[in-house]
Amino acid sequence: MSQKIAIIGGGNLGTAIAEGLLDSKFVLPENLIITRSNVALLQSFKDRGVHVVSDNAAAVEQADFVLFAVKPFQIKEILTSLLPKLDAAKHTIASVVTGIWIKDIVEVVGNDFTIFRIMPNTAIAIRQSMSCICSHNASSDQVDYVKNMFDQLGKTAVIEEKLMDAATVLGACGTAYALRFVRANIQGGIEIGFSAATASLIAEQTIKGAADLLLQKGTHPEQEIDKVTTPKGCTIIGLNEMEHQGFSSSVIKGIKVSYNKIIEGM
Repeated sequence: MSQKIAIIGGGNLGTAIAEGLLDSKFVLPENLIITRSNVALLQSFKDRGVHVVSDNAAAVEQADFVLFAVKPFQIKEILTSLLPKLDAAKHTIASVVTGIWIKDIVEVVGNDFTIFRIMPNTAIAIRQSMSCICSHNASSDQVDYVKNMFDQLGKTAVIEEKLMDAATVLGACGTAYALRFVRANIQGGIEIGFSAATASLIAEQTIKGAADLLLQKGTHPEQEIDKVTTPKGCTIIGLNEMEHQGFSSSVIKGIKVSYNKIIEGM
């Protein structure tokens, strides 16, 4: 399904999505439109043949798939201004705007549109995002199209919208949790004799390799842990000491309090 895609909002997230879709050849440059008030900041896209405009309405007129990547406080005003140009029979609306629910978009555009809400994380900048997707009025082909689009930018999961807050904690806050673990590994590595640079390299590549093992082999973490824990060995004694200090419990508690913070309101 070849569509013309308009990205409304050519900031960091919008341009990261655009770069990934172009580099993966998911969309041809002539079928991509990006908007930004200061189009000079998008010159590199213009050089690649992408349509770069400052007029959101002009972008929507050319597009079939309209992806909003603007600030949360901007989206309702922008949607309202675009209402005369939006056509439920032609346009699919998608949003990667943090904290904006499908019902918020429906309140502005009505109930007839196909709407997608997508939550990527910051690793989208290197096409390694974990993106969660939910939809309204979407056919299975439309869901497959959006899933395929964001599969170019990492991994995807199609979920119910009621799980989006939980997905935020696990997939977005989770980036910070994982990086804090890496930082602790680096600090430990320095304490046992490595330079900061070498400790960083070892810690970063090790956690990347561990994640790739699970993703590529589809195994459970404990299966891979068992392969490196020998009786009376240094791995099991280290793991057990971490558990005695509440490692797993602390991670689980951190996830739960972050989730409660979201559902109770910021």
